[in-house]
Amino acid sequence: MATEARASALVLAAETPYPLAGGGALRTASLLHYLALRYDVDLVVFRQPGAPDPGRQLPAGLVRRVSVVDLPPHGRSFAARALRNALRVARGVPPLVDRFAGFGREIERALEGRRYDIGIVEHFWCAPYGEQVAQICGRTVLDLHNIESVLDQRCSEVESGPTAWAHRVFSRASLKLERTWLPRFSEVLAASQSDAERARAIAPGARVTVYPNALPLTPLPARANEDAIVFSGNMEYHPNISAVRFFRREVWPLLRERWPGLVWRLIGKNPEAVRRFTSGDARIQAQGQVDNAIRELARAKVAVVPVLAGSGTRLKILEAWAAGLPVVSTTLGAEGLGARDGESLLLADSGPAFAEAVSRLLACKDLRERVGTAGRLLLEREFTWETAWKKLDF
Repeated sequence: MATEARASALVLAAETPYPLAGGGALRTASLLHYLALRYDVDLVVFRQPGAPDPGRQLPAGLVRRVSVVDLPPHGRSFAARALRNALRVARGVPPLVDRFAGFGREIERALEGRRYDIGIVEHFWCAPYGEQVAQICGRTVLDLHNIESVLDQRCSEVESGPTAWAHRVFSRASLKLERTWLPRFSEVLAASQSDAERARAIAPGARVTVYPNALPLTPLPARANEDAIVFSGNMEYHPNISAVRFFRREVWPLLRERWPGLVWRLIGKNPEAVRRFTSGDARIQAQGQVDNAIRELARAKVAVVPVLAGSGTRLKILEAWAAGLPVVSTTLGAEGLGARDGESLLLADSGPAFAEAVSRLLACKDLRERVGTAGRLLLEREFTWETAWKKLDF
């Protein structure tokens, strides 16, 4: 007796989802694993110059077919980035939209002769390919990792001079594109209820669903309780740069004086992007990317999230909760997670208040354990992949 063929799905991703390092990769991977339970999945993924073959990094059997679109080289020096952003401002093009533009023929060749029941486009930057995907997919979904217009507007509010002006230009440009692109998809996924409300206000014709950022559930790692606080993330991401700057100038001097043995540890790729804030102090350790962020976080006593700008929700908080680590965050840093101040984390928005909240945790082991345990329980209840999947209907 013939068996019915499985439905098929296409995922177009701006970055490889494996290894599971960084918020973008984790969010894309969560959708891939969800789809693989229900569909035969083909993946079209962009690759940065010199990066490994994405197909070899994926778990065996996760996808049926991988097509790679190679991005051209571009300079990573400060001067090269400054020139790119100046040209973007002049043209009114948001960052990364131009980086991923112009590959329609490569994608067409990868998808020639194929049809799919559903097509997922990852990231706002790849949204222009939605029309191309729609030609061969019965249903199209845009997964918004952030609301880019909000992200840039918030970045402009914590910067000054030309940098602030550039972010305002990018915010207006992103808003115009969001109004155009979001209604063209069958469905739009947003990382939080607040992001979903913003997306609906920007594009009232769009169908928006909350799909929260989440983690695969892992065992609670052993805690080392080293005399350290930790901040994690991609250090070249602008909200992380402004977070490090704020913490270095407004918080760290207070903690450094009060806790003579304390170390501030930064983990995540591109540490050179914040070196001007971390160099010259032996008690600031910029470790770079690590193999297992959750295990590395568990070495410290407190995770700090001094984020002043951003959108979506912070995977760095979820990873700290997965490690059973207590978190001190700004109110904006904890946006969208539904966490209560004093229960699953502590909130503070000024330098002195942030330093005091960290000090409370450093001074009291019982408080650290209570807040860390509450965060872990909230993660297990609300922010695992299996829980997030319940929000989806495809």
